[in-house]
This record gives sequence, structure tokens and C-alpha cells, in this order.
Amino acid sequence: MNRRSITRVAAALVTAGVAAGLLAGCAGGSGDDDANGKVTITWWHNATSGPLPAVWEQVAKDFTKEHPNVIVKQTGYQNEDLQRTLIPNALAAGDPPDLFQTWGGGETRDQVKNDYLMPLDDLIPDTIKSVGATVNGWQVDGKTYGIPYRFGIEGFWYNKDLFAQAGITSTPTTLDELKADVTKLKDAGITPIAVGAGDKWPAAHWWYQFALHSCSPDTLKAGTGSFDFSDPCWVDAGNQLKDFIGINPFQDGFLGTPAQTGAGSSAGLVANGQAAMELMGDWNAGVMGGLTPDQKVPSFLSWFPFPGIEGAAGDANAQLGNGDAFACAKNAPKECADLLAYIMSPEIQKKYAESGSGIPTVPEAQSALTDDNLKIIADTTSKASFVQLYFDTAFGTEVGNAMNEGIVNLFAGKGSAQDIVDKMTAAAKNVQ
Repeated sequence: MNRRSITRVAAALVTAGVAAGLLAGCAGGSGDDDANGKVTITWWHNATSGPLPAVWEQVAKDFTKEHPNVIVKQTGYQNEDLQRTLIPNALAAGDPPDLFQTWGGGETRDQVKNDYLMPLDDLIPDTIKSVGATVNGWQVDGKTYGIPYRFGIEGFWYNKDLFAQAGITSTPTTLDELKADVTKLKDAGITPIAVGAGDKWPAAHWWYQFALHSCSPDTLKAGTGSFDFSDPCWVDAGNQLKDFIGINPFQDGFLGTPAQTGAGSSAGLVANGQAAMELMGDWNAGVMGGLTPDQKVPSFLSWFPFPGIEGAAGDANAQLGNGDAFACAKNAPKECADLLAYIMSPEIQKKYAESGSGIPTVPEAQSALTDDNLKIIADTTSKASFVQLYFDTAFGTEVGNAMNEGIVNLFAGKGSAQDIVDKMTAAAKNVQ
């Protein structure tokens, strides 16, 4: 899990020496050889709950059986820790894992600029071709530096039983309908929406959706391409969010709630019937399945896309999404690319689909999806007019961090819609 953090930066120079010392002992990348001449590949991923950790563990074991000269050491970390500190610090310290999670867009551009990543085109061209256009977010200047194993869009995971209890007979297709449903749920004594604002990025994604549906496609392209935030729609997005927060749609204490850790997280609240819905990526069903007493995805769970905003310039059929990918460190052994190709093989992609953890990027593997909601998301993705990458991913580290900081301040009642855009504009001057 997608996922999308508030501070995706490397350690400050004052702590770089400490980070280097700590990470030198835990990453152990660059294909360390043991006394018997075997190559050890370290692999960091974000699977810590649900069925996916077991899938990756088995992948590592099976790859080692097929490649006796290789030892694969895979480790799962919480998404926020991985993206926010562990990977940036390891890269900055010069001792990254060989294979690691990457989220594409501006983040990949930054890593390529710093010469951290291995070009993959000459090593596994057929694997790159197999995922089609979904690989675009991990390409820089015509070269490929990461391959997504999952790609999907964000929407609302909701409890059908609680909707029925509140008298809601159909899912909302406009923002006004969503607001009306929030009122119905509150009147029925039900917490309408859970948000893990304690992890920052889930709060930021609310603004992303309002921006997506407030700004025209051309304006979105100008923003992500040249950091042009002059259109009033960017401020409108913040005002829309402020108005929505004003109807009190979220659970008590949402500013301190984690997103995916424990039964009390936003995902856990929905999974255990304590809130009606959560805005989250396509991976969320698998996460919820790991947070229930029986460790199963709730039968009441269903999904619908974020509704359009009537009268706004945004395309109601546009969707917001991203993928999870793996990249090889620049100095990793060639076996790292072989492991990545194995992970992306139709056989493994089908196992990923069967686990219910997300939507695989290899098209022939999508037939193995067993979760009805993931089938709906895959179909909705295919019908989208276009898919906008999560904005922090698209903008890159500096602008993305500034934007997310402004959004979280708005959630906390400490900032304005204009402040968000001002922070983005100021940060953009440092990277242009």
C-alpha cells in the first residue's frame, strides 16, 4: 500500500552521518556475496498486513529455489516509514537495499537525478513491455527505472449495511449527494467517514480529489508539467475541502488516527463497522482483511468512485490513482533485475491478484481477480477519461511536501486554501 506521505525527504545533513551508520547494518545491498559465492539480494517492500506479506515471502523462497546462487532477504515495513525515512535515508547514505518500493513521478525523477537507480530497459525489456502504459510514471528521459506491479484508482470503501441502515439506497455521484449522505449517516448515529489524518497523507488526498474535480484537465497538466498554479481552481479546491470539513464528516480524534495500523486505524474503523466509509486506494480491501477478528475482508464492503462537483471545470470522469512499483539500486547485481522480472511474471501477478491485495498491471493476470470490488475498480479505471497521478507523486518531493503541509494545516484549522497554493508556488521556485 499505495501509498503517500507528508514528508518524503532524505535526512538532514546534521543527521546524515547517524543515518549512514544505522542503515549500513540493515540494508546490506549491492549484492553482498557470502563465503560460498552466493549473491544476497535485499528487498524492501510495504506489505505488513493482510495476505500480501505471505505472497512476497513465498516469492523470495521460490526465486531462491530456481536460482540456487541467490539468497533473497525480503523485509516489509510500514508504508509511511518506508517512504518517509527508510528509503530516502538509505539512498542518501549510499547503502540502499537492492530492490525496493518506489512510487514514480517526481520521486523517481529526483532519484534518477541523484543517480540512485538502475536503468532496466536493456536487462528486462519484455517485462517492461508487459505492463504497457502503466510504466510511464517510472520512466525518465526515455529510460525505465521501475516497474509497477499494482496500479489502480482511489475511491470510497463503504459499508453497505450501514448505508442501508441510514436509508441510503444508491451511492452518490455528485458532491452534494455525498454531503446529503453524510447527514443521513449522522442522523442515524453512524460515523460517516473515517480518515487517518495522523499519517498525514490520507488527509492530503482529500484535497487532491477536490483539485482533480475542480480543475480542468488542461489546468492539471499545466500544474504537473510546469508548476503553474495560477488558475483559481487550485484555491477553490481548498475552499471546497474546508467547507466539507465544516459539516463534521469524520470520526472523533481524526487528526491523530493512523491510516492502516491496528483496529483503531481509519481502515480498521470501517472494517469493524465503526464508520461507514473511507477514501483510500485499491489496496484497502487487503488491509482491512488483516484488521478484522477473523482476518477476512468484510462481506459488507463495497466501493464507489469520488463523485464529481457540479458546475466545476473538472472532468467528472477523471480519476486519481497511482501504482506500487519496485526499482533496483544503481549498484545492485543483475540478479536484482531477474528477481523483478520474476515478480512481474504472469504467474506471480496472478497470485497477487488472487490475494485481493490490489489490481495487477500485467493484463492477463487481471482475470485472476477474485474480489468483486477490485473488478469494479479495474473496470472503472479502464473507463476513466484520464488518470491523474497522486499530486505529491506527480509534483515531486519539494513541491509535494509543501503542498501536503498546507493541506494538513487546513485540516487542523491552522491554514487557508490560499496558503496551500502559496506553499506550492514557493516550493516550485526551488526546483525550476
